[in-house]
Amino acid sequence: MKKIVASFLITNLLTCTLLHAQNYQPVDNASSVKFVIRNMGMDTDGKFSGLEGNIKFNPTDRKTSFFKVSIDANTVNTDIEARDNNLRETDYLDVKKYPHISFASKQITRVGKTDVFILKGIVTIKGITKEITFPFTAVPRDDGILFAGECKLNRRDFKIGMGSIVLSDNMMVVLSVFAKKG
Repeated sequence: MKKIVASFLITNLLTCTLLHAQNYQPVDNASSVKFVIRNMGMDTDGKFSGLEGNIKFNPTDRKTSFFKVSIDANTVNTDIEARDNNLRETDYLDVKKYPHISFASKQITRVGKTDVFILKGIVTIKGITKEITFPFTAVPRDDGILFAGECKLNRRDFKIGMGSIVLSDNMMVVLSVFAKKG
């Protein structure tokens, strides 16, 4: 009888845990926020760090799930210090006035019964907000979840590098965000 009661309690506890959205904290040093953009006809890539925020996620209850995260714009790193310093200036990221790049979700939908989701939300760069939609995956890992996806942004939408004639308008942003229960 004790085994039946214990089994019932464990099953109910697991069911309750899975039915409610869990709180997660992004782990900056286990995550990556990268970008790729064509510059003078060649791909130029870089990354950001300083990832922070809150994530509440349950794959079966997306109505209570959300992402509210940001990165430190000053951490832009293309492995060329002079270019990084230029990207921090007013014509590009203007990090003194706008120290963070942020994202807040509006809607999360699931693609069938897979680990693929569609995320709709608002990205804010240089004080300019734009709605974006992109697919991502959510895979459980080590007491957390690895969220991965990519999206295309038009730099001109955010008034980045408006004077440049050698920089492509579109850049790809590649996300791999590990978040731990917290």
